[in-house]
Amino acid sequence: MIGIDLIKTQRMKESIERFNDKFLQRFLSEEEIILVKNYKTAAGFWAAKEACSKALGCGIGSQCSFHDIMISKTSKGAPEIELSQKILQSYAITDISVSITHDGDYAIAVVAIEGKKP
Repeated sequence: MIGIDLIKTQRMKESIERFNDKFLQRFLSEEEIILVKNYKTAAGFWAAKEACSKALGCGIGSQCSFHDIMISKTSKGAPEIELSQKILQSYAITDISVSITHDGDYAIAVVAIEGKKP
């Protein structure tokens, strides 16, 4: 299962300027907020979570919230995704990969998931 998402980074910048940390807390944990260096990083995290929910086939909503998807970084700075136990069990996930990139005013993420479709 594959999901992809694209976000204009300016949209993230405006939301952060308007709502400050409250906006970040809507879709990021405290550990994830620490990793956010700027609005472009935040946009990449948003895109990764959206792409993950699309790969699951449910989108962000009652079955999968932003906080069911956690982003961390490897020692080399590459993004990683961890899923909540609820999601891992519901979708029988065996493996997950994520890639985030930025180009100009956009952040793009692709997530590939292996497991059984519910």
